[in-house]
Amino acid sequence: MKIKKTVLYCIIILLTAVMYFPIQAQQKKGILYANFSGEWKSKESISMGGNIFCAYETGDRMSSKTMKITNQAKFLTIEIPNSSSELALTTSHEKLNFDGKESQVTYGEGREKKFTVQWSADGQTMIVNSISHQRKVVHYVTEVWKLGNDGKSITVLAKAKSNVWGEERSWKTVFDKIN
Repeated sequence: MKIKKTVLYCIIILLTAVMYFPIQAQQKKGILYANFSGEWKSKESISMGGNIFCAYETGDRMSSKTMKITNQAKFLTIEIPNSSSELALTTSHEKLNFDGKESQVTYGEGREKKFTVQWSADGQTMIVNSISHQRKVVHYVTEVWKLGNDGKSITVLAKAKSNVWGEERSWKTVFDKIN
């Protein structure tokens, strides 16, 4: 009788553990991240609000007034139409990885951008930290992306500092969903 009781207790403990750990894992994965998918348009580019437009190449998301964003589980892709009248119509792509590892876009000798992406604890705010090199000029930019208006707008709060101008600049850019 004592053996049956011990076996029963062991089975209960084992079943509890078997149920507990998947539930805990599911709760951690249960965060619903903001979905930025869609086509977006703003009155001005993100960089114009801080007057750092010249620091970004044509086809960079910071210099575009329109974006098409596709959200995936581990990254999002931003398609940027080339707005230059001097060049043929093309589309640039930026991939923002959610793993916190640094990504890089190189535009040519001495011109590149490195960036990392992180989510807030609640999964509703995306933070993008960038370092843009334009030969000897370096801009350090933090963007905080948040959905608003029931998913019909993206507000980007940006802060930038440069090795050229000393003070930190802050501004807000709002993109409205067009599709």
